[in-house]
Amino acid sequence: MKWWLTGRYLLSVVLVVILVIIINIVLVLVLLVAQTTAKKPLFFQNSEISAEAFTTAFRDYVTMTNDQVTVTETGKEELEAKKAWIQILDEDGSEIYSYRLPEQVQKKYTPLDAIQMYKYKEVDGETTVFASGKEINQKYYSYFIGIVDRNIGKYVLSYDYRTIFQIFKVGSVTFIIVDGLIALLIGYFFSRRLAKPVNSLIEGIKRLANKEYNLNYEPKGIYKDVFYNVNYLSNELRVNENERKKLDKMKEEWISNISHDIKTPLASILGYAEMMKDAEYYFSLEEMMEYAEIIESKSLYIKEVIEDLNLTTRLKSKELTLNTKTINMVTLLRNMVIDILNDAKYADRHIEFQCNQETILSDVDEILIRRAINNLIYNAIVHNDNNVKIVVRIEKKERIHITIQDDGKGIQKQELDRIFDRYYRGTNTGELHKGSGLGMAIANDIVKAHHGEIKVNSIMDQGTTIEIQL
Repeated sequence: MKWWLTGRYLLSVVLVVILVIIINIVLVLVLLVAQTTAKKPLFFQNSEISAEAFTTAFRDYVTMTNDQVTVTETGKEELEAKKAWIQILDEDGSEIYSYRLPEQVQKKYTPLDAIQMYKYKEVDGETTVFASGKEINQKYYSYFIGIVDRNIGKYVLSYDYRTIFQIFKVGSVTFIIVDGLIALLIGYFFSRRLAKPVNSLIEGIKRLANKEYNLNYEPKGIYKDVFYNVNYLSNELRVNENERKKLDKMKEEWISNISHDIKTPLASILGYAEMMKDAEYYFSLEEMMEYAEIIESKSLYIKEVIEDLNLTTRLKSKELTLNTKTINMVTLLRNMVIDILNDAKYADRHIEFQCNQETILSDVDEILIRRAINNLIYNAIVHNDNNVKIVVRIEKKERIHITIQDDGKGIQKQELDRIFDRYYRGTNTGELHKGSGLGMAIANDIVKAHHGEIKVNSIMDQGTTIEIQL
C-alpha cells in the first residue's frame, strides 16, 4: 500500500515535470523565431525591434527620386533615432547614396569585400553592420546599415540540416533522459514527503478500526487538519469506549441486582402458593387473605419492574407516541400529592404543595407526566427519613417550572453525576425500597420527550432540589 501510494504521486510528478519541460522548450523556440522575424515587437510594446529586422524593414524607406536612389525623410528620422547610418550600393558594388556615413567606410566593394563587411568587419568597436537590399525598376540595390550601439552584436552561423537533425535527435533523447532522472529524483522526495503522512493516517485508521484509541499525532504540514480530526476522533472513541464499558458494567450489576430482587418475591409467591395448594395444610380465612395479599404485593412489584423495562426501552428508542392534551398542571400536581398522602405507607410524611395561581395549562401526555413526577417525589421519599419535609411547587414564568425540594440527606457528587443513568441505584436506597433502578432515567426521558429540561442540585446533609421546565 505504501509503495503504491508513493508510486502514484511519483508518476504524477514526473509526468507533470516532463510535460512542462517539453511545453517550455517548444514555446521558447516559437517565441524566439517569432520575435526575431517580426517587424514589430510581439509581446513587449515598449521594446525596440531587433537590428536585423530593422535593417530588413528599412527597404520601405529606400526609394527612387529623379532617377536617383535616396532615403525618405521618415527613413532619415529612423536612422537618427537608431544612431545608425546607411550606405546604398549599385550592382557593381559602388556607393550611390549614403547618409550619416563615417569617413573611414570604403566607397567601392568587391563581392568579397561586401561579404567581409557583412560577416566580420566592424567600422569600430561601437558599430555593428547589417546588410539587406531592394529591387527598384528591375535593378537590385544593396545597402549596409551600421548601428552605433555597443549592446548590439552579430554572429554569423553556418550549419548543416543533417547535422542539426542528428544533434537534435541525440540531444533531445539525452535531454529527456537527464530531465527524466532529475524529475524522478525530485518527484521521489516530493512524493515521499506527501505520502509519508498519508501512510501514517492509514495506519492510524487501521488502529482505530482495531479499537486502539491511543492515537496522538502532531498536527503539522498540509495534513494538519486531518491529523487534528483523527486525534479528535480517537479521543471521542476512547471516551465512548470507556462509557460503554462503564455502562456494560452497570448493566451487569443491574441485571444481577434485578435478578436477585425478582427472585425474592418469586420465592415468596411460589412458597405461599405451594402451601395453599397442599392438601395437608389447613388455613383459616384470615391466613388465606394474608397470604393472598403477600402474593399480590410481590406480583405487583414484579409487574412494576417489567413495566419500567418496557417503558425505558420505548423511550430510549423513541418508539413511544405521546398522547398529548391540554390539562391544568396545578390540579394534576395537587391530586398527586393528595394521593400519596392518602397512601397509608406515607400518611406520616410531610409533603407540602405550593402554587401561586390556580390554572397553569400545558399540552402534555398526562399519564407519562404523572409517572415522571411520581418517580421524582417517591425518590425523595424513599431516600430520606420520615421527618424530612418535601415541597412540591409549580409556577409559570417564561416556561412552566415544577420543583420537588427536600431537606434530607442530599446526594453525593459522584452519584449526582449518574443519577439519571439507566440501571443506576443510589447507595441511600433502603432494602424495603429497592426498585428497577430506572425511575430517575424514565423521568428524565419523559421530560425530554416533552421538549423539557430537568436539573438537580444537591448539598450533602442539606437537601436536594429537582426542577422541571416545560
